[in-house]
Amino acid sequence: MATGAGPGTGTPGGAIPAQPGPRDDEAAHSVIPGAGPALRPGERAILRLRGTGSDIDSEAEEPARYAPEWLQLREPADAFARAHDLLDPLRIRLANLPQRADGFIIHDIGCGTGSMGRWLAPRLDGAQHWVLHDRDPYLLHFAAVASPRSAADGSRVSVETRRGDVARLTADALAGASLVTASALLDVLTREDVDALAAACAGAGCPALLTLSVAGRVELTAPHPLDQEITEAFNAHQKRGGLLGPDAATAAAEAFSEHGATVRLNPSPWRLGPEHAELTAQWLRGWVGAAVEERPELAEPAGRYLAERLEACAAGDLRVVVHHSDLLALCRPAGGAA
Repeated sequence: MATGAGPGTGTPGGAIPAQPGPRDDEAAHSVIPGAGPALRPGERAILRLRGTGSDIDSEAEEPARYAPEWLQLREPADAFARAHDLLDPLRIRLANLPQRADGFIIHDIGCGTGSMGRWLAPRLDGAQHWVLHDRDPYLLHFAAVASPRSAADGSRVSVETRRGDVARLTADALAGASLVTASALLDVLTREDVDALAAACAGAGCPALLTLSVAGRVELTAPHPLDQEITEAFNAHQKRGGLLGPDAATAAAEAFSEHGATVRLNPSPWRLGPEHAELTAQWLRGWVGAAVEERPELAEPAGRYLAERLEACAAGDLRVVVHHSDLLALCRPAGGAA
């Protein structure tokens, strides 16, 4: 889901690529949809992994919850943060798959504007066909138009889009898949959803690379007495309606392990400095806003806290580490091979 308008260019060992400075207009002082509270009372998650046809029809009419502007803003930070150490074991698994004339078939679940494909496709050798899943037709169009056209070795990369198919994600739907990917998805799912995702991947015998799940920990400089309260309130908000929130990566690791997969969890933190002021400001507004929505009694002190943090951000004095987790699950290939 965490995607944007241009390719992520982060590489290990350096800083997250700088972004444009804060815009001095009204949009810069409001929360972009997606940066703020993920769910409001009575709302559904961004997608469902199972459901009836009526579920798909009714959800298709709901407004998009992730604005392209938010996905664009976070794409460079996402690209840098993803756990590059998981790529080598993934490459080894893919290299051991039977060769197909059409190359690897990669399903990107909740693809948003397609940043996962822009990050991963140029890091893998071999022809690839990406199947992009999302419920938002505008985001699907953007993802297809902005998708990469060549792999690391120059092989062809092609794409197709599927709207609403994630509601029926099963082993049959993933038949023939070489890989399932997702970004910033697990924490907006329930345990039942994650179990279904693990079962589908295991049934299809394909690995899964699931990145940037919220870990429930942040670090801000300098420390403030309200940091912990806001963190706890935000984490509670993330778990509304039975969603996994910061427990998602651990729950997914357990689910995939129960289905016989070999699982690796690696940290993938955002490290935001003065050069990422716009992203930091939007993240702060959304983080504090969700905490206050969960605990309205925090509104007054949290308002002062937010003003202080935004002032430090604008002055270039604030640094933030937002912890995430990346998961690689190597399911047993179909047919029982090791």
